[in-house]
Amino acid sequence: MSQEFASYIGYAASFFIVLSFILKDLTKIRIVNLVGCICFVTYGIFSGMLWPVIIPNAIICLVQVYYLIIGKKKLK
Repeated sequence: MSQEFASYIGYAASFFIVLSFILKDLTKIRIVNLVGCICFVTYGIFSGMLWPVIIPNAIICLVQVYYLIIGKKKLK
């Protein structure tokens, strides 16, 4: 993968993270933030295994999935 394409993934990730701060519905915030974090993990992998980018965003992905799937079941 070219470095230019990896940069576009990074820009998309930044866009989704910023967008998640604008939204008001918690479920939409978590989904948009999850997409942004997945993009950042992808960016980190294709930019030469940038572990300081990959690790925290992968953890945030797990947290978002937990609250989107498992967290909703506990509320019912």
